[in-house]
Amino acid sequence: MSETADIAAWRLDDAHAIGALVAGRYSDPFAVLGPHKSPAGIVLRVLRPEAETAEAVDPQTGKVLGRLLKRHARGFFEGLISNTDEVPRYRLRFTREGESWEEEDPYRFPSMLGELDRHLIGEGRHMRLYEVLGAHPMSFDGVAGTRFAVWAPNASRVSVVGHFNHWDGRRHPMRLHPGIGVWEIFIPDVGVGEIYKYEIIGAHGEVLPLKADPLGFASELPPATASVIHGLQEYGWQDVAWMRARPVRNDRTAPISIYEVHLGSWRRREDGSYLSYTELADALIPYVKGLGFTHIECLPVSEHPFSGSWGYQPIGLYAPSSRFGAPEDFARFVDRCHSDGLGVIIDWVPAHFPSDAHGLANFDGTALYEHADPRLGFHRDWNTLIYNFGRREVANFLTANALFWLDRYHVDGLRVDAVASMLYLDYSREPGDWVPNIHGGNENLEAIAFLRDTNIALFSRHEGATSIAEESTAFPGVSRPVYAGGLGFGYKWNMGWMHDTLDYIGREPVYRRHHHNQMTFGLHYAFSENFILPLSHDEVVHGKGSLIGRMPGDRWQKFANLRAYLTFMWTHPGKKLLFMGGEFAQEREWNHDRGLDWHHLDDPMHRGVSELIRDLNALYRNHPALHELDCDPMGFEWIDASSPELSVFIYIRKASEAPPMVVACNFTPVVREDFRIGLPHGGRWREVLNSDHPRYGGSGILNETVQAEEEPWHGRPASVRLRLPPLAAIVLAGEN
Repeated sequence: MSETADIAAWRLDDAHAIGALVAGRYSDPFAVLGPHKSPAGIVLRVLRPEAETAEAVDPQTGKVLGRLLKRHARGFFEGLISNTDEVPRYRLRFTREGESWEEEDPYRFPSMLGELDRHLIGEGRHMRLYEVLGAHPMSFDGVAGTRFAVWAPNASRVSVVGHFNHWDGRRHPMRLHPGIGVWEIFIPDVGVGEIYKYEIIGAHGEVLPLKADPLGFASELPPATASVIHGLQEYGWQDVAWMRARPVRNDRTAPISIYEVHLGSWRRREDGSYLSYTELADALIPYVKGLGFTHIECLPVSEHPFSGSWGYQPIGLYAPSSRFGAPEDFARFVDRCHSDGLGVIIDWVPAHFPSDAHGLANFDGTALYEHADPRLGFHRDWNTLIYNFGRREVANFLTANALFWLDRYHVDGLRVDAVASMLYLDYSREPGDWVPNIHGGNENLEAIAFLRDTNIALFSRHEGATSIAEESTAFPGVSRPVYAGGLGFGYKWNMGWMHDTLDYIGREPVYRRHHHNQMTFGLHYAFSENFILPLSHDEVVHGKGSLIGRMPGDRWQKFANLRAYLTFMWTHPGKKLLFMGGEFAQEREWNHDRGLDWHHLDDPMHRGVSELIRDLNALYRNHPALHELDCDPMGFEWIDASSPELSVFIYIRKASEAPPMVVACNFTPVVREDFRIGLPHGGRWREVLNSDHPRYGGSGILNETVQAEEEPWHGRPASVRLRLPPLAAIVLAGEN
């Protein structure tokens, strides 16, 4: 191009725009920067603060297409690069202090956000939001780089910053898509492994703390907080057979026994550091499989800045925690679980989020993800913020995240944390400190709609996957289908059963007769939901002590009580969940900063509990009477629940076709000799499990095989005389 071209025909005379650009405060950079048509041809405008000179060159020949005039001392350049209406292929060449370098111009690339994507985002129903927002490495027009997109509708300017641009927000301001509030840019020559954040200027001109990407797929290792360019992991899954069988594995008629684990404290390396996802796969998976559990449930794996939150204050909802490895490593962990026949459930936290400055709080200078009114938007219990479920984009962000873990990481279920806090506007609030719904009630109608919509999306898009609610109230229909008026969860934690029975078993046996109903009351509502019986992490922290520590009596009695209680749990209607360490009766309260006390397994009493759990899981899996009708009242019948003075409970577990099983529990330290119980039929009955067996650490008062008499008892046609061992439970199976 001739340097004598008529400058007036193409130069930008908007001093305000130039001043705002070099100050990093121009809201529409693509309107100025990059190639533009002018009466004289194609004019190119570039902002490069550190450059002394700039020119456009042919990428093939290196020929100079046009030298750019420095219009502002802070790096705004402008010049004609073609005298036609065609934009030539070009690269930028800069010099400074005698050194020169070349790079692609991010402002020559068009928007890569499709019309359908924009439409779905605007409506708040883009179920694959993670394919559009976030940082996606890609190539465009033969140029490798990364496309960034973020939702910040009230920002006046958003820039991508990182080491690649010296964390200078002037360098890569983004394009705004009006109407949907999404900012976007493709930055050439920036790829996998680079760290980045968003620099956002609010609507009133305030520069906000740098923000991590809400849809970042990887993060720096805490306490660092930047997002890491990674893109959607593309692991080569080998679990086709598992995925086909998953509908059966997660069904309410299936044996579901869940080992709940905190990945950071199950086991540590000798130096105290975390095991990686790969090391956990090598050690944890065979251990859990060997104990006979059917599923592993991980406390939240989403990235979280504070390890002391155990993952329940996540910021990187779309990123597996970098503490244990790369995203592909977590995918491989799930795949290896599936290859060994284990389902994977992860805890998911849509109820609240932390107020860390680099997170979602005040994201674009406004209460974007949260409610502005603290009566709606602040959790005093956890000092966290509450999502605005009524905002379609926020609900979309969360629902898409739920689907993300099932789609990209093949997890088999989501256990949704703190559902009760979502359902009630007055949850943990004093009168006058909450805002009623439009009908004057305390139900959070927006959260209820969000949960229903998410469950509909989950079950319709991922065959065999399930969802589990941690819900501590009597809210009706939590695990009933949405079409039947429920919330649509697959299962619900039975918190009432857990509290009542733990309180009972923690009492001295002499007082249990006065609290007999605590063990029986749960059967009044046991089939109102699809229940899971949880002995979770919440029961072994905050001064509650360990499970074994809550048992009364001397050392032998403590272990006997725990064995009897676990047998009661495994034979009670409902799926099972046990937090790590409970399987060998860890004595110390759980501490997230150290591994479990594995030396306990050298002690016969602790090892006996582990053996009992293994046998209980095998019994539960192998006998349909103990699992098929877990969620059906036809699967349970009391034989005797009215002997409080004896603290004895006797019941039948049944299946649709398989033989029934009878359970007798004696929660006193007294041996019940010649104790007659009614049976559903005569013949030989075999004692298939006795928690007092010597190999579990018991006293060895066994029954083995007994012959039922045709003498009615307890309203049954047959009966048998047994020895009920002290502080123990036995399970009988008929042989004919």
